[in-house]
Amino acid sequence: MKIEIPRIPLAERVRPKTLKEFVGQNSILSDGSPIHLMITNDTLSSFILWGPPGTGKTTIAKIIAEKTSSEFFQLNAVSSGVKEVRKVIDLAEENKKINKRTILFIDEIHRFNKTQQDVLLNSVESGTIILIGATTENPSFEVIPALRSRARIFILDSLTAEELKSILNSAIKKDEFLLQRNIINIDEDFLIYLSGGDARSLLNILEASVIHEIDKNEINISKEILETVVQQKNIIYDKSGEEHYNIISAFIKSIRGSDPDAALYWMARMLEGGEDPLFIARRMVVLASEDIGNASPNALVLAESTFSAVDKIGMPEARIILAQCVTYLASSPKSNASYKGITDAQQEVKSNKLFPVPIHLRNAPTKLMKQIGYGKDYKYAHSYDGNFVQDNFLPDEIADKQFYFPS
Repeated sequence: MKIEIPRIPLAERVRPKTLKEFVGQNSILSDGSPIHLMITNDTLSSFILWGPPGTGKTTIAKIIAEKTSSEFFQLNAVSSGVKEVRKVIDLAEENKKINKRTILFIDEIHRFNKTQQDVLLNSVESGTIILIGATTENPSFEVIPALRSRARIFILDSLTAEELKSILNSAIKKDEFLLQRNIINIDEDFLIYLSGGDARSLLNILEASVIHEIDKNEINISKEILETVVQQKNIIYDKSGEEHYNIISAFIKSIRGSDPDAALYWMARMLEGGEDPLFIARRMVVLASEDIGNASPNALVLAESTFSAVDKIGMPEARIILAQCVTYLASSPKSNASYKGITDAQQEVKSNKLFPVPIHLRNAPTKLMKQIGYGKDYKYAHSYDGNFVQDNFLPDEIADKQFYFPS
């Protein structure tokens, strides 16, 4: 007899319907916390939920939808636009006339551009709609300031291993499809590892593994089965979002801090997350001058060669070239003297009076310029021992200024 596979994903079938069933996020959902009070008292105000994938943002919104006496609308910013938002606002205006509140939940609100977000401002400001936004990206970058100022921001934490185990075991006990399968073992630790802290991914992998073994009398979800089903770990890395900047920051700081192991780890995170290897190589070219400089001049040569080689070779072999460069840079002596020197020189130029070029340093391509003294008394360095001559090359007014301090 053919076993019927549910059409609704496991994560949706076992989605919590009450705060009591919800696992995790105690900092914002425990008794007496702001969101808990808003939900239990049905006194909602606009807010944005910010956190990694699979941490409960959409579930919180759906729990509110079940509990509230307000009319609840849900949009996804990927598939919706200004037209859909205006339609909800128009309905909200009608609700306002009969003293009924309207809640608009926008999933992935960071996908709305500035113009689309601007449409929400007046309605949120006037209370016509109560906005609940969900985003995996830092609202500081992805949500316009005017909208942020009208909505509270709540941060959702990554789920712990214990919380994920609780979600896993709860699903096995309450889902009818899983209850009908004879699951004798699950490698929980490896499943949690593969999920990358994402509860939705955890449940989807579980269901996919059960379906993979569905013809067996006894289902043993071993490490080998999980590897076959998943192929690759769920790595959290958005090439345009906050995590992109967090990881590249950790990468650069690890090289600057002379820790090749940490630098390799963060580079591996980027590569496995799909980062462009040329982006990594480009950053190492800059770092070679900014953080190593003349303490090891070959660093810049190697970094530039790395960029060229990565461009020509491509992945996966480019990872080896990148690894050679990153370990060299992390192990090199460090100096930011060139970086500080140009920064201080530019600050001098921007902040203080600009003085004329000393006459002995001026170019004198014409007879007239020579007659009025341009280039007179200039000392040609190569005419002196060691190709060095002591002279004044700065304007007299700042002759004692020093920008470069070798280190």
